[in-house]
This record gives sequence, structure tokens and C-alpha cells, in this order.
Amino acid sequence: MPHKMLKLSTLAILVAGASQASAAVYDIVPVSTSGSDQLAAQAYFPNAQANADSTPVSAFTTGIKPSAEGDNCFTGNNCNADSYDVAGTVRRGTQGAPLSDTTAYNENRQFINDVNGLYSYCRDNLGYNICDVWANNEYYGYGYNVDDPQDGQGLGGLQHTQQAWLNGYHSNALALKNGVAVTTKADEASGYTSIDKTLGDIEPNTTDAVLEGIVGNYSFGTSTSAVFKNGSVNPRAFAKRGFVNNDGTPVSLLAPVSGDAFVKNMGQTTANGAVETTDGNLLVVGSSSFGQTFTQNPESREPNTDNINLGLGFSKDTFAQCVNNPNLYSTFECQFSTFANEAAFWVVDSTGNLVKSGAISSKLAAVDPDRDDVSAQASANAVAMVNNAPVAVGYASTDTDDSYVMQAAYFEPNADLTKWTQTFVPGLTITTGDDRNYQYTIANDINSSFKVVGIAKSHKAENRSIPQKMFIFDKATNQTKFLDSSVSSLFFSGSNGDATAINDNDQVVGWVDSETKNQIDGSERRHRAFTYIAGSTAQGPLKAGSVWMLDDLTNDGGAANTVANSYRIISATDINDAGVISATANYCAGGYQNLTKQAQCSVTEKQVAIKLVPKANATDKDIIVRKAEDEEPVKRSGGSLGILALTALGFIGFRRRK
Repeated sequence: MPHKMLKLSTLAILVAGASQASAAVYDIVPVSTSGSDQLAAQAYFPNAQANADSTPVSAFTTGIKPSAEGDNCFTGNNCNADSYDVAGTVRRGTQGAPLSDTTAYNENRQFINDVNGLYSYCRDNLGYNICDVWANNEYYGYGYNVDDPQDGQGLGGLQHTQQAWLNGYHSNALALKNGVAVTTKADEASGYTSIDKTLGDIEPNTTDAVLEGIVGNYSFGTSTSAVFKNGSVNPRAFAKRGFVNNDGTPVSLLAPVSGDAFVKNMGQTTANGAVETTDGNLLVVGSSSFGQTFTQNPESREPNTDNINLGLGFSKDTFAQCVNNPNLYSTFECQFSTFANEAAFWVVDSTGNLVKSGAISSKLAAVDPDRDDVSAQASANAVAMVNNAPVAVGYASTDTDDSYVMQAAYFEPNADLTKWTQTFVPGLTITTGDDRNYQYTIANDINSSFKVVGIAKSHKAENRSIPQKMFIFDKATNQTKFLDSSVSSLFFSGSNGDATAINDNDQVVGWVDSETKNQIDGSERRHRAFTYIAGSTAQGPLKAGSVWMLDDLTNDGGAANTVANSYRIISATDINDAGVISATANYCAGGYQNLTKQAQCSVTEKQVAIKLVPKANATDKDIIVRKAEDEEPVKRSGGSLGILALTALGFIGFRRRK
């Protein structure tokens, strides 16, 4: 009898082990930490060095290299997982003004340049009861001294950027390709015009950059200007510019495509999306300044010099004269110039030569004629080949009831790209006044079937939040559908989310709130990455119409110290047609305390870049939904091997041995 009991126990263990070994739909593949280690080792501001030495840097993904036609990691057919490079960035602390945003926090009033501006944005758009803390954190940097915010010990933050004029600057963010830091033309003197070079000498390690994507041998993104040493001051040539690299070599900084001399000198650009053309060139889409926005109402753009704390004043007259100042880089005020931006494109060849460029969006006046604190803003965020022609998506400004608003749009060109037709995505029209519905709507991505995903930022509260809603638009039906509770209970009423990408198999990825606590008069909710099979065809074991948290699809049900349990995936940023996902995750060395959603980490968590590779021929029986709490039974999708199933298998085994 004891011998038989041993066999039963052994069988149960083997069955359980076999089920867990094959569990999970995606493998987590860590991305190199080389660039993160490089940033962590770089010298920082003296007052913040101790904080920098004791605080991990944070890595973020932004995109995944497209797969070749026919690649399918769900079936294992030509799954070249190592070749799908990941784009991203690593940074210290906070940004203050996000580098990837055309205007900070998609705010077309452009008032976010000091603590009060950050606080007002938080109060009106996020509703937290800790907006003072949030604003100070974004302005003075992560880990700022609450007793003396001006002592400079914070990491990142808008103040360090604004203080560069006298204090110099240390890079706060590096662009990453597969986790390795890359440089851009903004780091080289050859990247600047002859006028820019009158600034002085480039100071090394003074740019911030993000790699937005990788296409073939090309990579692209956005970088700030380097800081130049010019006597006792340290000007920047511009706020930021899009860049293109080829085979890892910096080849181009993208200049504004229109505007006067002042705009072309100090205006900004961003490079957000790209496709390779049939002749081997790169078609880049993004945003480009076309006019200044500060002379009609300079007070609305003026920063708080007490916050900056350099002992400098700020002359409105000098500020207004920047547009006509031949020596514009010699004045502190001109560093705060603001611009209207249009959606734009650039075609760049492999050597960095500009083949052609131009505006994509319809152009309004730079400043709203009815409200001089509001500016025209537009951007193309992604581009795809639809029926062998490029189609870009993003947003553009429209004049609604005498007020400029930013609405999701798509842009279709003629054959030679000399004319683009702008169309607003239906179902997302913004109403103004007391009944305003959205702050803005933005299209994030498009696939070859002309399906578009994006966000609609609500103006009104809903279920204790001011939600950022997600949508999917299908050009074939001309219908827009919100990702709400009718699609999945994961998209609950009042939830915030971001549908960041859609591949040609109609698989959507992004992030969504994973808890329902108050945001209004509360604090930010936790986020977790999700995927939604939006098409009519299943992707491997993921059925058409299904929605999953990626933490559930990577859960192998194994021990707490497994690779899968060392990560909690907070955002999915891109997906290629092979099904490989770029994602950002919290990492706990040695594993979280258990497999549940709310499990704690006994060491300091780090934010890292990962990619998720489908496990070939996985089935729905390999999906293990994470428990909310450790006491709950494990739930599987499609089938389970609980205690009753194991007992039944044990009896079958006994009968066979008789």
C-alpha cells in the first residue's frame, strides 16, 4: 500500500509538472540592459548624484521591428524571435514635459512650463487629490526634497531642463535599440546648421532621446538639441527634432517643413512612424512646427522664474522680439519659444539625404483667432501601406464653435506625396462649451486593412475617473467602436487605457487600468498590459473577440522564482505580424512572493524592457489566469487540472497497472 501511494503521488507530481511546463502562451524575453547600465554610470548633477546612485533607471519600449511576410510565432513558422529588435528609451526620474508629445500632455494651450501649470493640468485632467505632489515630482524630479524642493536632488524633472542656461545639463534619457544606447545627429556638430553652430561647442551627454521605431536597417525617433557652451551660458538650438539612423549610424535630423526663418531655426519636429518605400528610402511621419504661438499672448507662455531659481528675470518684451532677433540664441527668453505644429512627412535615403518633405494636415492659423492662448496642433503618429499606398494617422486641429480642438484623423496622399487629404475619424467629434465630451482624440496606429486604434480623453468624470477611452475604427464599415464593457469586463466603466498598436492580423495591444479605486480625489490606478483579438480569426490559442491581460498569458503556473513570475507587464507598446510584442514591465529579481496579481516584491522593483514571443502551438489549456489573492484557487482557460482531475488520473493509472 505505501508503494502504491508513492506511485500515485509521483504520478500527480509528474502530471502537474507537465501541465505547468507547457503552460503560458507567451515567453518573456528580457531585453539587454546595456543602455540602462550606461545611463546609470554617467555623471549627473552634483546635488542629485547620491539620489541617482541609489535609484534604478527606468527602461521603456516604444516599438518592435516588423516581421517578414509569412513569419508566425504562434505556429513556429519562420519565427525569427532574435531578429525582432525592440525600440525604446531609458531615463532617470521624471520628464516634466514628455519628449514624445508634440505639445506637453497633448495640451494645445501650451501653459505647462512651471509647477502651477503642471498642477492645473493634473487637477483638470487627472483629478488626483495629490496633484501638488504629482506636479512637484514632474517639475523638481523624482525623489525631490519635500522640505527643500529647490536643493536640486530630484532626478529628471522640468526644472533641470530650464536651468540648463546657467547650470548646464546631463542627459536624462537615452534612445535604445534592443537595449543598447544609440546616438543621433543631435549629438554631433554635423547635425546642426551654420546658424546653429554660432552657439558655440556641443557639450557631450546633454541630449535626451527616444527611439520610436525600427524599419529594415533604419531606426528613427526624437531627440532634444544638445546643450552648447557659449561663454557663461548654455543655449539649445531647438527643443527637439526627429532623427533617422541607418545601420546604427546617425544620418539625419529632420528640419521643419514650412515656416519662416525663425521657425526653421528654433522650431521642433518629431519622428513618430515610418515605412520603407519600394525604392529603399524611408517615409517618416511626425509633426513639424509651422508658426510661433507666443507673441499674441506672451503671458500665457511665460514660465515662473521663481520656480526655475536661477536669479534671472523674464522680459515679455524680449520674449516677443525673439521672432525678429538675429541673435536669438543669446537670450534666455527665446529658449521658451512655443510653436504651432502640423502633421508632416519626410522621405530620407540611406545616406540621410532628404528626398522630399511636406505638410500632411490641413493648416489653420497658428493661434486661435478667438482665443489667443490656444494654438493649432497636429501630428501623424503612424503610417502603414494600405493597398500599396501609404496612409498616416494621428490628429489635427479643427475650429469648433470658435475654439480649436484636436481630433483623431487619417491622412491619404496622392501618388507623388505632393497633396494629402485629411479626414477626421467618425464618431469622435468634440463638442465644446458646458457639454464638452472630450479634451482630445488621437489615432495611434493603423494596419494594412485600414483599421485604426487610438484614444479619446474624456472631459467629464465617469465612475470616479476622468477616463482615457480607447477606440478602434474600421474604414471598411466607416464605424468607430469603443473598447468598453461591451467588448470585455476588463474595459470597465471609467477605466483608463491606451490602445497603442494593431498588427495586420487585427491583434491590438496596449494598457488598461487593473484596479477600480478612486482616481478623482484619489491617486493613479495600476496599469497592466492587454491584448485584444479584434478580428474574426483567432491568433493561436487566443480566440477571435477575446481580451486578455498579458500577465495571464505569460503565467506558467510554476514556482514563484520562475522567469515568468519575475515580471508584471504594465504596458504593451507594439506588435508585429509574427505576434511578437514589445512591452514594459516591472521586474522583481528572484520573483514576486507568489503568482497572484497583487503579489509583493521583497526587493526593489525595476522597470525594464521586454519582448513577448508566442510559444509555438500553445493551446487555450496553457492559459492560467492569475489569481487576485493567494487564497483563491488557480483558474485556467479552456481546461484545468485541479485536485479532482489529478485524483481521476491517479485511478486510471492504478487500473492500467493491474
